[in-house]
Amino acid sequence: MAISLTVNRKKRVVDADADKPLLWVLREDLNLPGTKFGCGAGLCGACTVLLDGNAVRSCQTPIADAAGKQITTIEDVASLPVGKKVVDAWVDLDVPQCGYCQAGQIMSATALLTQTPRPSAEDIEGGMSGNICRCATYLRIQKAIRKAAGVAA
Repeated sequence: MAISLTVNRKKRVVDADADKPLLWVLREDLNLPGTKFGCGAGLCGACTVLLDGNAVRSCQTPIADAAGKQITTIEDVASLPVGKKVVDAWVDLDVPQCGYCQAGQIMSATALLTQTPRPSAEDIEGGMSGNICRCATYLRIQKAIRKAAGVAA
């Protein structure tokens, strides 16, 4: 079945089952490997992308649900003003350790700051809950979010 998607500001047509998870369409069909497979159950956040600006777990999102919406992946997040600030803060503060979860972390942080430009500590904790970092870089992640938001530590 041909499904039209808008991924990273480009129209794309994918010939796949409507129930195929967006994660695998991005990685296999569109050659966008930045979105990572983590748990496959929507619990770890490694596969997070933006769907009309909202953070979603792409491993649990059928492509039929993404049709007609704007999909943004880590490959293009810096084209968004907030995404650029987040990426710059991540680099400035050397946030990643192993880096595996960081694409999902950056996508969730971008959605958080788009919806809540000046987040409190509680906003950050709530907005980032469900994004797991095995290396436990949570303090650097929180610091980077505050830096991107221009909020004092």
